[in-house]
Amino acid sequence: MSEPTKLRWGVLSTAKIGRKQVIPALQKSRLGEVTAIASRDLARAQQAADGLVIGRAYGSYEELLADPAVDAVYNPLPNHLHVPMSIAALEAGKHVLCEKPIALSAAEAEKLLAAGEAHPELKLMEAFMYRFHPQWERVFELIAAGTLGELREVRGWFSYFNDDPQNIRNQSDLGGGALMDIGCYPISMARFVLGREPVGVLARVERDPRFGTDRHAAAVLDFNGGAVATLSCGTQMAPGQGATIAGTAGVLRIEWPFTPPPEDSVRMWLDLDGATEEIVVGACDKYTAQADRFAEAVLNDQPVPTPLADAVANMRVIEAALRSGESGRRVAIG
Repeated sequence: MSEPTKLRWGVLSTAKIGRKQVIPALQKSRLGEVTAIASRDLARAQQAADGLVIGRAYGSYEELLADPAVDAVYNPLPNHLHVPMSIAALEAGKHVLCEKPIALSAAEAEKLLAAGEAHPELKLMEAFMYRFHPQWERVFELIAAGTLGELREVRGWFSYFNDDPQNIRNQSDLGGGALMDIGCYPISMARFVLGREPVGVLARVERDPRFGTDRHAAAVLDFNGGAVATLSCGTQMAPGQGATIAGTAGVLRIEWPFTPPPEDSVRMWLDLDGATEEIVVGACDKYTAQADRFAEAVLNDQPVPTPLADAVANMRVIEAALRSGESGRRVAIG
């Protein structure tokens, strides 16, 4: 029997991020195809399947997990269902790509890590798609070449405006709030760029009096060895994002660090010796790139690009930032 040449995906839920962004990207991938979609409402699943030209629709997640024609599951469910449904998928023999943030807590993320370790034949990864855009390859080329010198500070911010009480991002019991939804990106980026874990955090957190969720958070992460990260996120602010990587020799400014548009090239600016160079990186759908990298790991039985231990570490920082915001004091991490 010949080895499969494409990964057969099943999608849990008809969430907007899946319908509008990830599923079309999976359908464009070289190494994947979407064969099934599930919802707790069969009519909704069938409507999504018809609109996206997906062969099978299921009225429960369990039915999709029992489908032998599904190799891997994409899990874009609300945050509180990330871990239980990902564990259920592993136990059903499916590879899992799960949306960020991986869990509601570091302890819950560790349960998923343990479940993955109990199924070493299956691949499990958190879906931080930004890491797969080629602009980050260019960033690391500059860092490796010493162009920026010794890294001293990473800055990142991410914001949007959403005050809809029905939106899950504004529901604290479902894992809503700025740090969980978008603050996880600059935290991940700082750890990604500096290549190590922070040892402490001092944060300021403002909560919405109606929802109880954090609507704005700012933090300073201490990475020891002379490097820090200054980060902020907000869910009731004008939309925007940006990142800066500053070293002893140069500064790199990134226009679209987290959600670069798939159809357009993106820009970075390198400030070096009093001059500014614009760096342009061609268009890329980061979701398609992520899907192909994950599929390569499955089809070639290689490690996934980002092990789940990275997701657990990111959750530890998020939790520490929230504790610091409540106490107003520095919180150690680790």
